[in-house]
Amino acid sequence: MSGASAALIPATTTVRFSKKLEYHHPKWLSKVNDYSVSYHRIYCSSSIPSPPTSSSPNSGKDPKKNPTKKKKKDDPKETSVDSASQMVQQKEEDQELELASSVSVMKRLDEVNPVGLGRRSRQIFDEVWRKFSGLGQISRTTRSDDETDILIRDGGPMCEFAIPGAQNTVVLVVGATSRVGRIVVRKLMLRGYSVKALVRKADEGIVDLLPTSVEIVIGDVGDPETLKDAVEGCNKIIYCATARSTITGDLFRVDHMGVYNITKAFQDYNNKLAQLRAGKSSKSKLLIAKFKTEDSLHGWEVRQGTYFQDVVAAKYDGGMDAKFEFTESGEAVFSGFVFTRGGYVDLTKKLSLPLGSTLDRYEGLVFSLGGNGRSYVVILEAGPTGDMTQSKMYFSRISTKAGFCRVRVPFSSFRPVKPDDPPLDPFLVHTLTIRFEPRRQRSFEGVNGPNQDLRSFQLILEYVKALPTGQETDFILVSCTGSGIEPSRRDQVLKAKKAGEDSLRRSGLGYTIIRPGPLVEEPGGQRALIFDQGNRISQGISCADVADICVKALHDSTARNKSFDVCYEYVAEPGKELYELVAHLPDKANNYLTPALSVLEKNT
Repeated sequence: MSGASAALIPATTTVRFSKKLEYHHPKWLSKVNDYSVSYHRIYCSSSIPSPPTSSSPNSGKDPKKNPTKKKKKDDPKETSVDSASQMVQQKEEDQELELASSVSVMKRLDEVNPVGLGRRSRQIFDEVWRKFSGLGQISRTTRSDDETDILIRDGGPMCEFAIPGAQNTVVLVVGATSRVGRIVVRKLMLRGYSVKALVRKADEGIVDLLPTSVEIVIGDVGDPETLKDAVEGCNKIIYCATARSTITGDLFRVDHMGVYNITKAFQDYNNKLAQLRAGKSSKSKLLIAKFKTEDSLHGWEVRQGTYFQDVVAAKYDGGMDAKFEFTESGEAVFSGFVFTRGGYVDLTKKLSLPLGSTLDRYEGLVFSLGGNGRSYVVILEAGPTGDMTQSKMYFSRISTKAGFCRVRVPFSSFRPVKPDDPPLDPFLVHTLTIRFEPRRQRSFEGVNGPNQDLRSFQLILEYVKALPTGQETDFILVSCTGSGIEPSRRDQVLKAKKAGEDSLRRSGLGYTIIRPGPLVEEPGGQRALIFDQGNRISQGISCADVADICVKALHDSTARNKSFDVCYEYVAEPGKELYELVAHLPDKANNYLTPALSVLEKNT
């Protein structure tokens, strides 16, 4: 009997079975007496022999065949000795019967009194907790999937935490031993996911940090060859890894190229699956144009135009010129100058998509460009191809930097040239145009310095692709806001983090980028959260809350292709309360993420 039960029930408590039950505890005496009749019936119907109705062990037998009575007539002394011996034996038998009855009654009594119920429920819970806590035991003993299924998935005591479809989802956690990653792993397993953990070394100290049911894969995000096994069989990825030092090489390897390598490995795996199924991966990008040979420039036209004609300035007009050519170095270059006031130059082509492909199945375009810091306007013409006069024009601005970059342009960012026109319908897009105009150009601190002429441009085109659409996030990246980092190394860290974020955006995967404030070690779900965009937050946030956001974002459609900052609630300065405040309650069913992210912009 446990210590708690012993404190409630005195050691002298007895249960006797006779005409009524006597339970020497005043609080339950009335209850026990109420059950005396039913226990009497149970006693009489049990396999234990019924107690005798008299003190004689042979009562009910034929007196003529009773040897005791026969001896009583022959020898009174011997009869008295035998009677005494039989009485002692009978008393012992009665005590054994009474003890057996008491045990039987106690077993049944445990089922109805609160202490018995509490003891039984505690034993059941202890057994469940022993099995469930084995997920995080230090010992690497193997656990069968059947036990985990019973506990979490198949109607077990932890099934209320499970998420529909989780048992068919394999999540790869990169940085599973980090402050956030360790909590992410346990939250995923609690909800029924299958989890793979990517670690650099299988040291005992590292392995012991992870639950026993986690599949551990050895690999390095800086080495693409080691990532093929890690992404095998995975449906989603949560990237919690971060460089352990501010050395430029470490930051570049983990926070920048690490994200690029794992996204590329994941895309390669999805493409391989699609090829095995004689189809195309839903996460694959659609190639619209690729500039690798001189023939790839066919169909592209260079045009010139003006928004207005300034008669006074016309006499001083320096003109404009542009060309699109394939250079000896193997690059497709669109270059020229515009000195005419209000003038612009276009590079345009009528799209020819593969048979059966339409842009309404995609969510935007991605350009691989090499620029010199100029900005351009991407224009899409949409309308019925049979009547071009009904076409509408939509535009979105993009910027370049010195060297190559990839720019993602969602269809949702395109605005109609005429405000009264309807929103863009990607299904009707038939023409793509890249326009350069001198206005709105800003000086770029590049190789040429501030003396560069903003009316000239040079743009190297590598490819144009359409990004696939989807309902859920494929890749969750835990980045940072820079708050809480020492000023001397903040720029280095943020530069590497931003480069990793950009590589994820242009990968074609559905992404969610979470930038938490300074991480603190405290329980989650206790304080309200702020979701914001624009690098304005400065407060900390619990590692457990960041992990909870990661898990909730896996199947939340509003989290797809979103980047946001998050921290704990705080009192903002007047005029800076431009955030979405959502009460975060400690309730596993509290869906705080959807209303918070529904007001934030995509692709930021």
